[in-house]
Amino acid sequence: MKTANIENKSKFYILSLFVLLFLVQHSFAANKVRIATIGAVSPSVNKAQAPAAFVDQMISFWNGQLSQVLKSKLDLIVLPEACDVPSGLSYPEQKIYIKERKNRLLEFFASKARENNTYIAFGSIHETEQGLRNSVIMLDRNGQVAGTYHKNFPTINEMEAGIIPSEEVPIVQCDFGKVAMSICFDLNYDELRSKYIEQQPDIILFSSVYHGGLMQGIWAYSCRAFLVSAIGVAQLPSEIVNPLGEVISSSTNYFNYTVSTINLDYKLAHLDYNWDRLKKLKTKYGDDVNIHDPGKVGSVMISSEDKSISAAQMAREFDIELLDAYFDRSRTFRKKELQKVGM
Repeated sequence: MKTANIENKSKFYILSLFVLLFLVQHSFAANKVRIATIGAVSPSVNKAQAPAAFVDQMISFWNGQLSQVLKSKLDLIVLPEACDVPSGLSYPEQKIYIKERKNRLLEFFASKARENNTYIAFGSIHETEQGLRNSVIMLDRNGQVAGTYHKNFPTINEMEAGIIPSEEVPIVQCDFGKVAMSICFDLNYDELRSKYIEQQPDIILFSSVYHGGLMQGIWAYSCRAFLVSAIGVAQLPSEIVNPLGEVISSSTNYFNYTVSTINLDYKLAHLDYNWDRLKKLKTKYGDDVNIHDPGKVGSVMISSEDKSISAAQMAREFDIELLDAYFDRSRTFRKKELQKVGM
């Protein structure tokens, strides 16, 4: 009996190991994430009021804004830069307001995250041990702080007013993938973008009062990541950009928010040497794979719509060379050719 029990336990542990390996291997196949971004401008306040009334007004405003998207079951909500501070305040007035506000806006957003089982990322001007920071605070589904990004490149005007720059580039590991953050003026700096290229996030959040134009697409494509912008200017759209640099969802002049589902189980591949392989991939998997061509750039995005097999596994099955591997192979080939001619 003892031997039989040992054998049964061994079989159980082996089976458990296979199940665990299967779950790890397949956990990110068809990884759908429902995202909302709101591009609202924080309200102006009556400066004759007591500062506590400012805070109540801000909570009421954001409660109304969030109600527009919370009708949907969401995984992530992104809000603009400095959205916990009223518009129209001078920097000295902001400091008075922040002292009165304390953590009340954070606690409000945390309650919404808990009640709706969603992550919320919001822009905040707040005091830290080091001094005043312009940050994005990411709250998890339980309303706990999952990560905080401090603006790496405040404007000169901000720094003159006391905003401290940072050099930290944290990645937040959410239950759906890796998330990076950036704020407004940050989008102009290649040295920051290069750090994110190395860290390979799935999504980059961009909270801002500046749109960035073509830079949004450049960041998305070069980081091979989705980019979600929340712009605190009424005339500018808040958008979701795919890893090929295309806008796939946007707020409009009628609605200051957009809600969209993205699939984080994707890989980018160049068309060179892959034409026949991509055709064979589509022939086998049909609607279970999406091969999206944006045109003009020579790259496509392979997304798995099958929960049992990932885009990476599909690419390996058909020996599809992924985009960065192809670029690296081209670099190596070029280096050899240069050496042949003594350069």
